[in-house]
Amino acid sequence: MIPKYVDVHCHPNLAGLKENQDEVIATMAEEGVLGVVVGTNLESSREAVALAHKHEHLFATVGLHPNYTQKEEFDRRAFAELLEQPKVVGVGECGIDYFRQSTTTAGEVGGEGWKEKQWEVFRQHADLALEHDKPLMVHCRPSKGSMDAYEEVADYLEFMPHQNVQHSSVEQGRGTQEVVQYPDSAQADIARGRKGVERVERAVPRGNMHFFVGSLDVARRFWSLGFTTSFTGVLTFTKEYDEVVREAPLDMLLTETDAPWAAPVPHRGEVNQPVYVRHVLDAVARIKGISPDEASRAILQNAERVFGISLGARVA
Repeated sequence: MIPKYVDVHCHPNLAGLKENQDEVIATMAEEGVLGVVVGTNLESSREAVALAHKHEHLFATVGLHPNYTQKEEFDRRAFAELLEQPKVVGVGECGIDYFRQSTTTAGEVGGEGWKEKQWEVFRQHADLALEHDKPLMVHCRPSKGSMDAYEEVADYLEFMPHQNVQHSSVEQGRGTQEVVQYPDSAQADIARGRKGVERVERAVPRGNMHFFVGSLDVARRFWSLGFTTSFTGVLTFTKEYDEVVREAPLDMLLTETDAPWAAPVPHRGEVNQPVYVRHVLDAVARIKGISPDEASRAILQNAERVFGISLGARVA
């Protein structure tokens, strides 16, 4: 197939699409859609890897969603083994979710220490990303009416030494490693998940902020770290994020569906499909004032740069 689109975050391995998985994946190939199948726990991560191995136009990321961190222990060794598999292109879905502060995705009441647990697991994902030289697929959802989760994740990354960060709009290549002092503040305590001040020497992982719904100021912080922002079908039914897309460097944008959720216009109320990423691409092109072809070329190149997805993928 000749790739026309890329959906960097979809879930044909989960309920909603899994029931018609073969048809969903075949339609992606027919429409020229490359897809990153995202794991949300160990089981679905293994399924994502299996699908990537089976279908040449699919790739996988593996991780533990923050809302599962109280339901499932993070098996670092098992995830590390998955990261060694062919076509595993990233670490995640991982991150911080303050929106659902009282429940997990499994519907269980969050217990004491849920925030510290999320940060503990997120830091382990960041470590794995560095160890295996893979980008992070970050889920970041702030409390309603705030940017708190975004700001804290940006703080955490900014206080890590700036190595392996691609400032593609300013400069290309690797930065230099440095020693960073964490400030003795409550904000940093939350971000680190423990008290005290410490010095750490380590690199900054690269990655993508999935389903981005943050402000322009927050977006600029992630772009400066070399993190891309991916947008969903939400762009087709609200103008709330148009400014962010308009101001974004073209090489910092990616498209996704998060299927089976968040279906775009004209499919609102339906089960979302990875092939609907074409509507997201059209929205990005419209907002940026460029042609869909130009947007497609740029976003495919971005996906190749960030996730190592081959533009020459072929489906038998």
